[in-house]
Amino acid sequence: MPRITPLYPIFADLAARPVLVVGGGAVAERKVRSLLNAGAEVHVGAPALTETLARWADERRLKHIDGMFQAQWLDNMWLVIAATNHREVNAKVKQAADDRGLLSNVVDDPALSSFQVPSVVDRAPLTIAISSAGVAPVLARRLRERMEAMFDHALADLAKLAGHYRAAIRHAYPNTGARRRFYDWLFDGPIPILLRQGKHLEAEQALISNLANPDTWPARVVTWIDPGPGDPGLLTLNGLRALNEADIVVHDSHIEEPLLSLARRDADRRLISGELLHHTEMLKEYLLKLFEDHQRVALVISNSALLRAEQHELIEQLSHRGVLTNIVRGVSAQP
Repeated sequence: MPRITPLYPIFADLAARPVLVVGGGAVAERKVRSLLNAGAEVHVGAPALTETLARWADERRLKHIDGMFQAQWLDNMWLVIAATNHREVNAKVKQAADDRGLLSNVVDDPALSSFQVPSVVDRAPLTIAISSAGVAPVLARRLRERMEAMFDHALADLAKLAGHYRAAIRHAYPNTGARRRFYDWLFDGPIPILLRQGKHLEAEQALISNLANPDTWPARVVTWIDPGPGDPGLLTLNGLRALNEADIVVHDSHIEEPLLSLARRDADRRLISGELLHHTEMLKEYLLKLFEDHQRVALVISNSALLRAEQHELIEQLSHRGVLTNIVRGVSAQP
């Protein structure tokens, strides 16, 4: 087995920097799109362009260098990408880049590349990059697909919110330990839930309130997970996320181990009796008691175990006691 040279991970600021893409086909178009999103000054060298690249050139979003590759195209460039389907042309691009001390990437050819473009999960300003050093690109792509499902787009809003209030948080919590605990609350508490629900204003108000009144956090959260027919494969992504975030899982006797095993390994579990489920006041007090030792409760109750009216009554009572409630709907089994 050949030795694999480890790569150094790096994120480059390409804003207003000249970048050359050699090639005018569909692959080049994908690379150009990403470069434009990064704010680069893109130059595309090729005798012909895709319809989209030609339109971007007409709109002056990029500069088109018409013709076959010439080494002088690389003069004054900051970065180079070769995206042609001719290996001999790509090799010439790589050699010209090496002669000028420029980093170059040859698409789908790690042996010719001095840098590689990873698979990316974009939750700007948060970016997650996955690389297999060019050895197993399909594996890297599969990991990206899983992460796309795992990290929802509310993560972008959470990152922006944290960045906007970073200075205020540092001012409110000059002590490093206290500031770390606040960030734990910010990222693990009710604010991500509010953002997933589209309640951006409420999320920001909660952050502002807790900056002004530190004693009001950490908030207590109950997430009501509808398990559907009980098949773990039919649990929604939001349901899986809630199980992973909970520090205790409360469930009735209809919930089986395959579904419960999806929860955090260090999470406590409590089996709740059917009798307790139908006494809203008793159930409320039971849940409030749990908050003496826990902050995030996942309530996994089968559809047949609790009436919808009782559910809404319990949610209302918990809300009056300062508990944030979140309902995650399930998926029905197909006939």
